[in-house]
Amino acid sequence: MKAAPVLRAIAESSQIRQTLVRQTLVHTGQHYDAAMSDVFFQQLGMPVPDVNLSVGSGSHAQQTAQVMERFEPVVLEQKPDWVLVYGDVNSTAAAALVCAKLQIPVAHVEAGLRSRDRTMPEEINRLVTDQLSDMLFTPSADADTNLLREGIPREKIHLVGNVMIDTLVRLLPLAAMSGDLAGLGTFVLVTLHRPANVDDLPWLREMLTALLEVSRELPVVFPVHPRTQQRIAEAGFLPADDGRLRLLPPVPYLEFLAMQKAARVVITDSGGIQEESSYLGVPCLTVRENTERPITLTAGTLRAGTNTLVGRDITRLRSELQRVLVSPPPEARPIPLWDGHASERIAKILLS
Repeated sequence: MKAAPVLRAIAESSQIRQTLVRQTLVHTGQHYDAAMSDVFFQQLGMPVPDVNLSVGSGSHAQQTAQVMERFEPVVLEQKPDWVLVYGDVNSTAAAALVCAKLQIPVAHVEAGLRSRDRTMPEEINRLVTDQLSDMLFTPSADADTNLLREGIPREKIHLVGNVMIDTLVRLLPLAAMSGDLAGLGTFVLVTLHRPANVDDLPWLREMLTALLEVSRELPVVFPVHPRTQQRIAEAGFLPADDGRLRLLPPVPYLEFLAMQKAARVVITDSGGIQEESSYLGVPCLTVRENTERPITLTAGTLRAGTNTLVGRDITRLRSELQRVLVSPPPEARPIPLWDGHASERIAKILLS
């Protein structure tokens, strides 16, 4: 979702400038489930990857090491002028490490985000990648501030906006829910995938019980990440057979985007969904103690989004959910540069 608009923008911009640019797309295979990967390439209109590292699952150390080991020969063969890395996953930091040691310039898309929680593996990936990158493309002004505080030279930092929103803007007109959900009416949308949440089985059981209670008032739609699906089975949870709490398999991007737009409220622990729901003007309750995307919050110094941090406190989640359901939907406020053109700004900077 982050790479697709940038690939497209570089290709289009190079044609306009009559500049020969060859792009090589490397898929690490970290998201190895077909439902979580292949269908995204199809719906986003991305080309088949030139290289697939087929890394698959594993511990953080295993994934990082395998990406480094398999990516290094690709870089040595291709000899790129720039390597673009995206977001905060293990492959982001791994590719940046490989390039730094081979003296290949690295550009980090979605740089500068900070949760200030080093128990999150993604925070370590963000910190390492930003220190190794030669060009840092940030989604919001708070990210610039973070990088400057960490000693990154200002000339390396480029505030371009959010490439995730580029994808959302382009594909929102095509988004449609599947037939059995189209007539659902008012509903709550849920996603959970972070190990700190779903690997805590007592917490997960309490969360599922709360969702079951909510479903007696409003239908709850819960597309279940493969990791979460395994943990739900281990927790021994069986939803009622009334269809009010719907545990679905992973949902393709277009269908999920339609769900977000139609939902009365979203409950999540995903960073990207905090961003998308804020753009769509849909209330979001985030079951985390912190966020690297403070621009999405309804409270705080930035106050630009529709997101509320409820932590892992299920009692607070219940009360915040009731508050949202009796309040009018929040007014969607535009976030600077979240306008669908971030990738075009990236392409312009790279090609210049």
